[in-house]
Amino acid sequence: MSHIHTKILIFILIFASTFVEAKNISAYYDAVYTPAKVIKSNLKRSGFKVLATYSPAKKSYLQVIVFTNKSLKKMSSKKIRGFAAIQRILVDTKNNTVRVTNPSYWLHAFLQKDFDSSQASSIKKSLSRALGKLQATKDILDTNELKKYHYAFSMPYYEDMLELKKGSDLLKKINKKKKLFQVKLSNGSTLVGVKMSKNSEKFIESIGEDKALLLPYTILIENGTAYALHAKYYLAISYPLLSLGQFMKISSAPDAIERKLKKVFK
Repeated sequence: MSHIHTKILIFILIFASTFVEAKNISAYYDAVYTPAKVIKSNLKRSGFKVLATYSPAKKSYLQVIVFTNKSLKKMSSKKIRGFAAIQRILVDTKNNTVRVTNPSYWLHAFLQKDFDSSQASSIKKSLSRALGKLQATKDILDTNELKKYHYAFSMPYYEDMLELKKGSDLLKKINKKKKLFQVKLSNGSTLVGVKMSKNSEKFIESIGEDKALLLPYTILIENGTAYALHAKYYLAISYPLLSLGQFMKISSAPDAIERKLKKVFK
C-alpha cells in the first residue's frame, strides 16, 4: 500500500471513530412529580449535599434545588472546570413536574476534554435512586457538538467567559444578600451561586420556564479572577432547541445578566 493510501486510510478510520463515538444526549431528564422537601431528603440519602433552593424570577411555584457530591467536586477541581461542581432539579408545583439536569450532558459541556463517562454514569445512578425512573427530554445535542458548542458563528464558546472582577479576597467582596451558596474546591477555586434581579431573570417567561433550572447563575472565583459563563453561551446550551426567533426575543438578556453579575460585588 502506498504512503498516500495509508494516510487516507488513517484519516477515514479516525473520522469513522469520531462519528461512531458521537451520540445524541439530552440536557435533562423528567422524573415523577415529588414535593421538593421529599426530593431533598432523598438526595441526602443518595449521597448528595443540597446547597440551596431557589425560585427564579421570584416565581414561588418554581423551585430549583442545587446540589453536589464528592465526585462532582473532585472532577471540577481543575483549571476553569468549577462550573461542573453542581447539578440542579426543577420542581414546578403549578404543573406538577420534576426535571433534573443530565450529568453526562453538563459534564461534557463544562469539563470538556476532562470528561469522565464512568463518573457521569455513577452520578446518574445516584440520581435514579433519589428520583426514580428518569425519562430523557427532547432537548438534545450530540456529544461532539457539546465539547465545542456555540450557538452560531461569532457567538461565544465555553472558554469565552466573562471576567467580572479581579483582585484579592473576591469572596469577601460579594454582597451577602446576593449569595445563595458556595462550593469550595480542592484546587483553591470557589463556585458561588448568586441572586439576580427579578427583571434580569424574566427571560424564562419568553423561552420556557421548564428550563428555569439554569438559574441561579453561578460565578467561579479562581486565581484572583471572578468568572461567569457568557450568557450567550449558557442560555443557548441550556435551551438546545432554541430557535433564532426565540433568541432574538431575549436579545437584551445577556447584557442585563452581565451587568447584574458585576453588581454582585461591592
